[in-house]
This record gives sequence, structure tokens and C-alpha cells, in this order.
Amino acid sequence: MADSTQVNPQIVNALEVIQNGVLSGEMNKLSGAGKAYQSVSQSSAIAVQDATDNLRNINTMATTAMGVAMAQMLATGDVAKYSQIIDAANTMVSDGASNFKTVGENAGTLLSQFPTGGSSSAS
Repeated sequence: MADSTQVNPQIVNALEVIQNGVLSGEMNKLSGAGKAYQSVSQSSAIAVQDATDNLRNINTMATTAMGVAMAQMLATGDVAKYSQIIDAANTMVSDGASNFKTVGENAGTLLSQFPTGGSSSAS
């Protein structure tokens, strides 16, 4: 009867091959690069989400300011005074949209230039 405490040499060899492949320097490098890319990707997504929240808040404030200014303009008839507030609110919205665009473009550029680890530099 065979010794049941001995492991089949083919199994041992297969495990050694797998271990060497998984623990190789190249595999660790690719894994690390992939994790770094995921982290940068997530940070970029959060930055865009924050810029979206900012733009939404700016639009809420501007709409409120415009509504109040329009109400005061109708109540007082002072068009010049309240037109300045409406213009300032429109500028605030425009600046907010420009900021949102900048954040989105910068996040996309950063991500597109960040190495993913997917291609080997063995050239």
C-alpha cells in the first residue's frame, strides 16, 4: 500500500510553478500598477462628483438670487439695481460651469496619462 503522507510530485511541481508565477517580480509590478490606476481612477471620479455637487449648489444659489432680484425688481421698479444682481448670478453660473469643465477635463487627462500596468515595457 502507498504511503499516504507523501504528496504526489506532480502536484508539488504544479504548486511550485503557480507560486513562482504569482510571486514573480513582473506579476507584482503589474498588480501594483493596476491598484494604483484604480486608486487614481476612483479619486478622479470623486473629484468630478464634487465638482457636480458644486455646480448644482451654484445653480441653486443663482436661481434663488435671480428669483429674489426679479421679485424686488417688480415690487420696486428699480431695474438697474436688481439687473446687476441677475447679471452677477449668471456670471456665477457661467464660472461654475467653466470650473466643472476644467475639473472633468483634468481628471480625464490625468487618467489617460496614468500607466495602467497593462502593457509590459520589455521593448
